[in-house]
Amino acid sequence: MYYFFRVIPSDLKHHYSKPRIIQSLKTKSEHRACLAAKTLSARLDDYWLGLRLQQIDVPASHLLVSDAKVNLESNLLTIDEALETYLTVKGRGKGELFFTHTTRSINYLKSCLGCRSLDQYTSANAAKLRDWFISRGLGSSSVHRNFGSIKAVINFVILEKGLNCGNPFNGVYLHVDKAAKKRKPISIDNLKRVQTTCVQVDDDLRHLVALISDTGMRLSEATGLAKG
Repeated sequence: MYYFFRVIPSDLKHHYSKPRIIQSLKTKSEHRACLAAKTLSARLDDYWLGLRLQQIDVPASHLLVSDAKVNLESNLLTIDEALETYLTVKGRGKGELFFTHTTRSINYLKSCLGCRSLDQYTSANAAKLRDWFISRGLGSSSVHRNFGSIKAVINFVILEKGLNCGNPFNGVYLHVDKAAKKRKPISIDNLKRVQTTCVQVDDDLRHLVALISDTGMRLSEATGLAKG
């Protein structure tokens, strides 16, 4: 049986739990395997191009009209400059997710309100951004998380640079969805039933399930362990 194998590019590894892709082509024909591999490889190239495009800044974003209505002659840092300062100073020693999540939240802000100086945003803008998140279908926890990142960037830069302005995103009302369903833990009876089956089947996949059920490891942590 032929298998498709491809290493994940270094700039996209944070999107995957493993460093390479291995997938059965479900054929013993060399000719069919070659055709299938070329098709899979082309689809991966297209998908990876999309991921890379999502990571770059919007082209000519500095030319966008901010539509600011207050402090039109402001010379304070823009939100882009604030983000750069925040990531440079606060990002030391942080993981890739810190940069990804923070940048994504600021990009959301720019998509809704434009790139402005920090004192050109108002509390009305903050409310507009909240409603914009909700209109896109984000849950209350996601809205809180994005506002948390935005407030952290602006609060940090105001203190770091000694700026004489407030943070309009601090006081905006954010709804808390108390009706949101929370995942319940697996019952002890079901857990024991799964563990018993793992012992009976006794293969590498069941070893992983048993290991996770006993330790609480993530799947990627368990699969990454050295056998020794």
